[in-house]
Amino acid sequence: MRLTPTERDRLLLFTAAQLARARRARGLRLNVPEATALIADTVCEAARDGARLAEAIAAGRAVLGPDDVLPGVADIVTQVTVEAVFDDGSRLAVVTDPVGGGSLGDAAPGAVVSRSAWEQPPSPVRVQVLNTAEVPISVSSHFHFFEVNPRLRFPRQEGYGMRLNVPAGATVRFDPGTTVDVELIPIGGGRTAIGFAGLVDGPLDAPGAKEEALRRARACGYEGA
Repeated sequence: MRLTPTERDRLLLFTAAQLARARRARGLRLNVPEATALIADTVCEAARDGARLAEAIAAGRAVLGPDDVLPGVADIVTQVTVEAVFDDGSRLAVVTDPVGGGSLGDAAPGAVVSRSAWEQPPSPVRVQVLNTAEVPISVSSHFHFFEVNPRLRFPRQEGYGMRLNVPAGATVRFDPGTTVDVELIPIGGGRTAIGFAGLVDGPLDAPGAKEEALRRARACGYEGA
């Protein structure tokens, strides 16, 4: 049987979600990948069952609570984004605060240090971002902005080590063909970017990390790299 890349990704997501369901049924608390997969799959299945976008997002937000996940997971999984197939076509579903009950704050892995923790508040960097894609693109508060969708055009290197200057869990929407001015501030905490688009996958400030990330971005056709 031949599967498209999208179908393979969907099958992988479903398999990971089934593993998460089985472990939760055994009384185990879920880790970050398990929780993320289960939330995303719940949205996709709700969409296939005929739910509207808002209903599918609500289903994803309701599937897990703080007691279902390991300590710290609720602080890390602040947003889950997945493309789901609805009756009227594919849509991007963004589930904010999908677990709730986070309590680690700035101690959570990957957390952004609050401004009060800086001796001098970092000055925001303003960039203009053009969406060259034909569909809307949403970016969450804690996403490493350097690694956002390749179809967003802006001076890519200015986004290195930065995130949107918006409240935790918030998103910024970039409509097709439009330019949006955004503010970026440095990622705090341990300044390590794991996952995202895989352009860094390690300490942001390691020697040569930025140069290598830019090389990868150019090789992969990222706008503005």
